Amino acid sequence: MEGVFIPIVVFLIVYAAISFELVNKAVAALLGVMVLLALHIIDEHTAIEFIDFETIMLLLGMMMIVAILRKSGFFTIVSVKIAELTQGSPLKILVLFSVVTAGLSACLDNVTTVLIVIPIIIELTAGMGLDPKVYVISQAVISNIGGTATLIGDPPNIIIGSKVGLTFNQFIINLAAPVVLAFVASLFYIWLTNRNKFKPIDTNLAKLFSVQLLLEKIRFNYLSVRIDKIFLTKSLVCLGLAITLFVTQTITKLSPGVVAVLVAMILFLITKVDVEHMLEEIEWSTLLFFTGLFILVGVLEAKGVIEWIAHNVFLRIGDNPYILVLVVLWVSGIASGFLDNIPFTITMIPVVRLMLEANPIPNNILWWALSLGACLGGNLTMIGASANIVSVGMAKRFNQNISFLEFMRSSAVISVITLLIASIYLTVFLWLSL
Repeated sequence: MEGVFIPIVVFLIVYAAISFELVNKAVAALLGVMVLLALHIIDEHTAIEFIDFETIMLLLGMMMIVAILRKSGFFTIVSVKIAELTQGSPLKILVLFSVVTAGLSACLDNVTTVLIVIPIIIELTAGMGLDPKVYVISQAVISNIGGTATLIGDPPNIIIGSKVGLTFNQFIINLAAPVVLAFVASLFYIWLTNRNKFKPIDTNLAKLFSVQLLLEKIRFNYLSVRIDKIFLTKSLVCLGLAITLFVTQTITKLSPGVVAVLVAMILFLITKVDVEHMLEEIEWSTLLFFTGLFILVGVLEAKGVIEWIAHNVFLRIGDNPYILVLVVLWVSGIASGFLDNIPFTITMIPVVRLMLEANPIPNNILWWALSLGACLGGNLTMIGASANIVSVGMAKRFNQNISFLEFMRSSAVISVITLLIASIYLTVFLWLSL
């Protein structure tokens, strides 16, 4: 492990800067890379080899698809229609919006989902005299749970899938069951702890009338721009094409990254959107952030640091497969609640690989433990996931201030409940596999 001191120090400083949001994430990661290059710890050609372009392509492609879908008005139409279906019932608002949030987060991007859903749900609940905070926190939490179910639903899954070579179908087959159970348990907990806030209003004619006026106002505010049905149809057809190609990956042999960028380019071509404007919608800082992290972790792996961590930390807990799986799940869950789960996941992948070399655990169960921990653990605190931060920020614009502790009082218990469900699921899965 010669010459590892500088890479370790640089990585820890970058990790701290990212976790405590001292500077922009992309700037922190790329500055760390530049320091290693300037000190000749690595050269440019070696640095490029550490970048996982499959992950970058998948992220870029999905960002472009989501940008065009957002422009088509698809998200707004779905949210407004759901608002109409609730007919002002507090419990229906919780359940129907949660179903939509979980579904969209699994198929697309949970940050985009909450950006569209949160303003509508705040306007609807505040207008009815309900407490919007309960609904805002619930949608943030549900978006993270829903995103856990698929390869493209949450960044940790994108990273794991691309780096390990797991398919879209494998994620759904192996993670759908615990995610559905976690979703139901979370909704039940939210209802149980806020029962007095979900009482029906159908006995009050004045309230029913005011709700109808409110729904009409929401419909006018959010659907005032004319929807281009041809544009919307093209966007949805291409989204369907992308999901079909993800599902048939074993037949087509097309990687998810290639599929995402290919469909995005087809969308650009057939919708004739302003490409320059659409490219402004791409989160370039996120892509640069990923790029920098891949290089920083790649250097640690090349220098033997990751191997040392695996052997002296994780492999010292013994070779009991049940303990190994639960340790990966809970360490990932707790760490992801307080630190950014993206750098944590990138760092853990080579560690898990070494654990699997020493203790072969069947059916990729250790990878599912990492995925469930990193995604579900994001609900532990307000800073645990991007969707949480965005949701709280959106609520603040509507004069609904949610503090760190207020968010954590609701979300932390849900995170622990879902991690317990994941623990039971993985234990049973492992028992059936051995």
